[in-house]
Amino acid sequence: MTLSVSQAFDTLLQRLTPLQSDRDAKAKHRASVETSLKGAASFGVQLFRETGSFTHGTGVRGHCDVDLLASMTGKPASSDTALGWVKDTLSASFPYTVVVIRRPTVVVKFAGGNETWEILPGFRTSPRDETPAYDIPGAASGWMSSAPTAHLDFVNEVNGQNGIAGSAKKLARLAKAWKYYNNVPVSSFYLEMRAAQYMEVQTSFIAASRLCGYLEWLDKNALADMNDPKKIASRFSACSSTATRTTALSNLNTAATRARKALDAQQAGNMPNAFYYWNLLFGGKFPSR
Repeated sequence: MTLSVSQAFDTLLQRLTPLQSDRDAKAKHRASVETSLKGAASFGVQLFRETGSFTHGTGVRGHCDVDLLASMTGKPASSDTALGWVKDTLSASFPYTVVVIRRPTVVVKFAGGNETWEILPGFRTSPRDETPAYDIPGAASGWMSSAPTAHLDFVNEVNGQNGIAGSAKKLARLAKAWKYYNNVPVSSFYLEMRAAQYMEVQTSFIAASRLCGYLEWLDKNALADMNDPKKIASRFSACSSTATRTTALSNLNTAATRARKALDAQQAGNMPNAFYYWNLLFGGKFPSR
């Protein structure tokens, strides 16, 4: 049966959704990771909070790490020190597992990297009766402020709006798929928050047109730093350095151009060209007709 573009996007979104087995395989390491960090002598741990795409419902199958924020005490002057504390502790607990610092987290590659955890050291800055805010390592250096529960609330609020229910997370998942399939050096968190911000002012969702508009919007804004939509944390960046931002901007401009060509072809009734350009945009992984 020949697929329409709309049906192809539905199929793609189904393929992108992580399987429960993926989640189960990765979640089994949580107890050992928490036990390791709780026993550390260099710092104290107040609580653990799972964050990231698995928790937000925006993960891409085959590209979902488990993100765990460790709320710690005794904030050092340097974020490098905090990352070093976590890396050294986990390396000692898992001597045969690769443990590396990849700002702003420490990455633990269980099962040869198939079951990856990213540990984010955080130091709470907000009072106990207010929305949790933390100082976390910056993408390149230093510290930045983050409010993970507030950010999740923002995504969920937009995702539940009448008329576009589910759309913010669908758009975020499509944007992340573009990133992963083309090795674009841009923050998944940034793409997700921008997807929610973009959908916040929309009244309908058709995947092809909204993805095209979203990519063109990002391109027009040149991946500018984003203000925290909840006004709790600091601004956050799309990329970790000037060099990666230059590469990401080039990739984004190409993607926006391809999306526009795909959408124009679709609206002109030229389905072969529409599928050709959508397939280019998704690195050869768009469903065929």
